[in-house]
Amino acid sequence: MSFELSARDGASATSEADKAPLLPIHDVPADAASPASSLNVGSSAATNNDTKSRAMQLLFGAGGIYASFLYYGSLQEDVFRYESEDGTKFTHAWYLQVLESLANVIFGTIALIVMGASSNSKNSVGLWWGGTPNLPKKPFVSSGFSQVCSKAFTSLALANGLSFPVATLAKSGKMAPVMLGSLILGGATYGLREYLQVLAIIGGTAILSMSKKKASTSESTPLGVVFILLALVMDGVTGGVQKRLLADMKRVQVTPQPYDLMTYTNLFMMLFALLISFVLGEFSQGIAYCASNPKVFSLIWKFSMCSAIGQSFIFYTVARFDPLVCSTVTTTRKILSVLYSILFKGHSIAGQGWLGLLLAIGGIASEVVHKAMGAGKKKLKSLGSS
Repeated sequence: MSFELSARDGASATSEADKAPLLPIHDVPADAASPASSLNVGSSAATNNDTKSRAMQLLFGAGGIYASFLYYGSLQEDVFRYESEDGTKFTHAWYLQVLESLANVIFGTIALIVMGASSNSKNSVGLWWGGTPNLPKKPFVSSGFSQVCSKAFTSLALANGLSFPVATLAKSGKMAPVMLGSLILGGATYGLREYLQVLAIIGGTAILSMSKKKASTSESTPLGVVFILLALVMDGVTGGVQKRLLADMKRVQVTPQPYDLMTYTNLFMMLFALLISFVLGEFSQGIAYCASNPKVFSLIWKFSMCSAIGQSFIFYTVARFDPLVCSTVTTTRKILSVLYSILFKGHSIAGQGWLGLLLAIGGIASEVVHKAMGAGKKKLKSLGSS
């Protein structure tokens, strides 16, 4: 899910949706909120129609995110749990990133072409291209590198025995390296809530990882733990890189569109993954493995398509609602992915593990609640000052 952070943080949202509360389906239409129209309140039927329209948009966006990424997570787990007839497993994480990034590039490019074809304004490229004119490409290089490393390290963690629930919960603790980097390099300060939240996620994940029953089909290996830690480090790097990317765009007075971010970030992700897979010999090995095992290739292309489609639903949701809404959806999706994997993928967890799971989920959910309360306070403050 490339550039999910920026989309979720609202970097790509440029409409009135930035001002929406957590549940915008009950909002009064923008026209009715203006001074001129407040004197003449519209009919209740019009308001109800707008509410239904907003509800349908939220259902469409959130439903698309849930469906795409729940299936995405399930397919990712299936890819690395697949075992061929000779007993070998798929371990070619960099080759997998080539295919996933390629799917996102194709999807994003098609979207930009459709946008250009449906637009009446002509840019320097022509009517057929809907991308942002004069968009700098250099800032996408570092962003693509950090993101593809994070995704590849996560896949390598799964390939080296780390269970999907543990990996997903661990990745939800990505604020830990971000906080550490900000404390050391940026002189930032954090409150007790932030520290407790990180400790809950990390502690709960550790308890879950160490409490697997002996009959479990998957055991966390030291190498798998190392790779997930590396993925977290790259998540921390990605956060800073994406902020710098958007700052660079703002400095040259260019506002990239969502599909610009999707297309160019994944383009450089694909190029880096292609280079690394060639150097490591994974590209030819991955092709050979998929040729011998068509079933795993079927899983991979479905996984890649879910990534591209899910990313589009994220942009759709952010563009129409407050970024907090999208953050809430993506966060709860991770929790559901973990629960689905535990219940339906054969993971056997002891009682202590369930306590760890609840602790980690509590840490994740606390961030959503905190953001929702913050959004509510800002909403009330703005109403009070108007």
